Amino acid sequence: MAGSKKSAAEGRALGVGGVFFRSPDPARLGAWYQQVLGLGIESWGDTRGTSFAPADMPENAFTVWSAFAKDTEYFGPSGQGFMINLVVDDLDVALENVRKGGGTVLPEREEADFGRFGWFEDPDGNRVELWEPPETIPDDLGEDDGG
Repeated sequence: MAGSKKSAAEGRALGVGGVFFRSPDPARLGAWYQQVLGLGIESWGDTRGTSFAPADMPENAFTVWSAFAKDTEYFGPSGQGFMINLVVDDLDVALENVRKGGGTVLPEREEADFGRFGWFEDPDGNRVELWEPPETIPDDLGEDDGG
């Protein structure tokens, strides 16, 4: 299961330590995310950012690292090489906040055993995925198949 401790040699990656990307106006984009999705944006020199403490995440939230095929359509038509996924407490309210804040809410939605998903484009045109984790994780989700 995601987040479980497995014995391995030292020097291994333990999780995602950050998501870093370029913006033509980091202050403007940071202010937008603060206003629309409530991120606690701070000024870090020339950059803007926030940190998420694991204790502040919903019980069934986790971080995923996943490499997609170069020609994936999952990130939308923009041709961007990455997509940020943000955990939210209420997908519908978060998407409505994005819409009210001037972001482009995309019509697709996905509901699965591991939660609800929706997407938007931020003011810089980045496609962002929002994830509302489920109340409970299915027993077979994330089981190691030995591969």
